[in-house]
Amino acid sequence: MKCDIVLAGVGGQGILSIATVLGFAALENNLYLKQAETHGMSQRGGAVQSYLRLSDRPVFSDLIPYGKADLILSVEPMESLRYLPYLAPHGYVVTNITAYRNIVNYPEFELIMDEITKLPHRVAIDAEAIAKEIGHAKVSNMVMLGAATPFIDVALESLEHGIREIFGRKGEEMVTLNLQALHAGRTFALANR
Repeated sequence: MKCDIVLAGVGGQGILSIATVLGFAALENNLYLKQAETHGMSQRGGAVQSYLRLSDRPVFSDLIPYGKADLILSVEPMESLRYLPYLAPHGYVVTNITAYRNIVNYPEFELIMDEITKLPHRVAIDAEAIAKEIGHAKVSNMVMLGAATPFIDVALESLEHGIREIFGRKGEEMVTLNLQALHAGRTFALANR
């Protein structure tokens, strides 16, 4: 088992929480894990990315080479395009379709979506709308993680354990919302991949 994941988004969208839940689940399954992240501008709406490498064998580098990522999980559509050079031919792009217009020359949304729809393996999801239906817009990152679960060889129960561990200090209501978000994202991806 090997899964190289590029997590991409904008500061404040919950990329590091996704990485933490995935890391917890990997460790619970006795997988090897390497992670590298960039989040220096996260407080200012800047780009945030994290490389996450999971394997049943030792992983020697935390960086993912071009053309080798099994999954690009992006909580912002333009950010998904930024990391396409990393995507393996068999790899999937799972992206949120809600744009975060943090720059004045943000490209036309239709152009971004045209590029995403050209990809042979993709799931494009409105994570914010699903999160709001569940009851809290802040769980959209767990909607995104749920949408990625069909492409990550980690037990869903371990991801649920990770959510309980990570969000438990925020109370049972927040744990329940995040679990609902995980399952809603997974349901969408299974129906739309």
